[in-house]
Amino acid sequence: MVDVPTSLGWTIRQTPTSRDEPELDMVRRAHLYALILGNDIQAPVGLEWQAAQQSGVTTLLFYHAALRQTRAAQSFMRLAAQKARWHAFCDLDDLCRQALRHMVDHLLAQRIAYALDDAEVERLRAWRAKLDALKFTAAQGRSVAGAGAVVIGVERFLPSQGKLIGAG
Repeated sequence: MVDVPTSLGWTIRQTPTSRDEPELDMVRRAHLYALILGNDIQAPVGLEWQAAQQSGVTTLLFYHAALRQTRAAQSFMRLAAQKARWHAFCDLDDLCRQALRHMVDHLLAQRIAYALDDAEVERLRAWRAKLDALKFTAAQGRSVAGAGAVVIGVERFLPSQGKLIGAG
């Protein structure tokens, strides 16, 4: 697990497999939506991304730079680039570091909405400054990202579903 120094609880959900219905209401209620693209894109990722865009959810786009994306993935990347910036990552360690950096930046930018006090803001800033020195294992990477799109909602103190990151 990754210990992010905040009392906020995070609920992290993965995109369902293509045979399952996408949880678009969950996407619309999210505080942050991260889409992680390997070499191809599959349903229902595009629908979730559209729901996030239409609802004004902050969106993070990551793609694996070491992989050659399919034509479908390239087409989606061009479409999504009109709304948000893509961030290249080279391996799981790089993805974890970038995703956590963007999440902390989001928290800090929205500190009033999340009711972060000054001490918590300083802890987050100090932790973010040390982030580049951290190394992430595969297990930690799965706790941050997983496979496919990730929808993240924040609740104060304890999440109603999921697991509190860093609580084991």
